[in-house]
Amino acid sequence: VSSAQCLWCYTNNTCIDYPVRSILPPSSLCSLSNARWGVCWINFEALIIAMAVVAGLILVSITVCCCYCCYCRRRSRSRLDEEEEQLARKREERRLQSLQRKHERKLKHDEIRKKYGLLQDSDNPYSRFENE
Repeated sequence: VSSAQCLWCYTNNTCIDYPVRSILPPSSLCSLSNARWGVCWINFEALIIAMAVVAGLILVSITVCCCYCCYCRRRSRSRLDEEEEQLARKREERRLQSLQRKHERKLKHDEIRKKYGLLQDSDNPYSRFENE
C-alpha cells in the first residue's frame, strides 16, 4: 500500500510522496513521460492512454448495444405487425371460403329438396301435399 502513495521520477531517481490534491503529478515535480506510479513499470502517460482507451471502448460498446437493441426492437415490432396482417388476411380468406362452401352446400341441399319435392315454393306453400 505504501508503494501506491509513491511517485517515482526517472529524471532524478527519487520517490516522492504522491500529491494527493491533483490526479496527475504537476510538471514541476516530474514530467509525465518520466513519472511512474507505485511500481516502477506503470508509466503515467501509458496509464492515461490505457484508461482513455478502456473508457472509449466502454462508451462505444454501450452505444453500439443501445443502437442494436433499439434496431432489434423496431425490427421485431415491424415483423410482428407483418405477421398480424398476414394472419388477418388468412383469417379473412378462410372466412370467405367457409361462406362459399356454406352457400354451395345450401344450393346442393336445395336441389335435393326440389328433386324430392320438399322445397316449398313461395308461390304455393301447399304444393307438397298435391303429390300425395
